[in-house]
Amino acid sequence: MRIVLLLVVMSSFGFGLDLKDINQLKNWIILQEKPVKVDWLSFKGYPIGRAEKVMKHDLNKIAEIIQDIDQYPLIFKRVKETKRLDSNIVHVMLDMPFPFSDRDYVIKYSVRKEKNLWAFSFHSVNHPRGILKSGVVRLDNAAGIWVLQSLSNNKTMVTYAWNGELLGNFPDFGLNKAWITQGTEVLTWLDEALSI
Repeated sequence: MRIVLLLVVMSSFGFGLDLKDINQLKNWIILQEKPVKVDWLSFKGYPIGRAEKVMKHDLNKIAEIIQDIDQYPLIFKRVKETKRLDSNIVHVMLDMPFPFSDRDYVIKYSVRKEKNLWAFSFHSVNHPRGILKSGVVRLDNAAGIWVLQSLSNNKTMVTYAWNGELLGNFPDFGLNKAWITQGTEVLTWLDEALSI
């Protein structure tokens, strides 16, 4: 009985795909150079997308917005809703364009701070209150990381990397375009939110 309980607890808090060393990986395939650099690679059997852009904003101001997950629907236009399930566990619901089903994921996140570096990483977990709605595709392997590196007082390299699998009825031949769109939209919307 104790083993079963331990397995349930471990699966609830999961040990998801870890992208904390994403900037150390080599052999990225470039999809787009501007206005946001977007590339991808295969990592542990998953397609990982990465978007990078130097923003003319202070690292701490950017970090404040990224960490405020409750406000994501106001910043990132494809995020329909976020529900905090625990202090560092959130249910995120995404609006996909027609004809694709919406997506969702439940993630556990952590923050790492160093002198000129800030990282916000997340991976999917199971949570009893993370209810999957009918017609929505659950991204069970969702994972990602935001890495902010201060270049000067008001200049920060922003890197966003994520597990690029979309599952459901999304065709593989459309993934490159989807990753370019996602990377460009996310960093553009973040930059717009910082410019208000």
